[in-house]
Amino acid sequence: MQIALQVAALMFVASAVNVPLGYGRESCRKFSVGWFFYVHVSIPIIIYVRVKTGLGWQFIPFTLASTVAGQILGGRVRKKRDNLG
Repeated sequence: MQIALQVAALMFVASAVNVPLGYGRESCRKFSVGWFFYVHVSIPIIIYVRVKTGLGWQFIPFTLASTVAGQILGGRVRKKRDNLG
């Protein structure tokens, strides 16, 4: 049960960190330097948290999925906000 809680916490952190980054990514031209920054800046943070919690490489797919979900959610929030104003 302890590992399940650690994985859930890691997935939450990965998503939470990437929501504002996905929001910012929407303002950049695709594949520009800024776009790559917003997509990749969270990777060291997530790796650090994964290593500190003692989770191995087997959990990378879970963090990757959470990261993508956070990026998509942040981008959708930005698009919705821009369409309202």
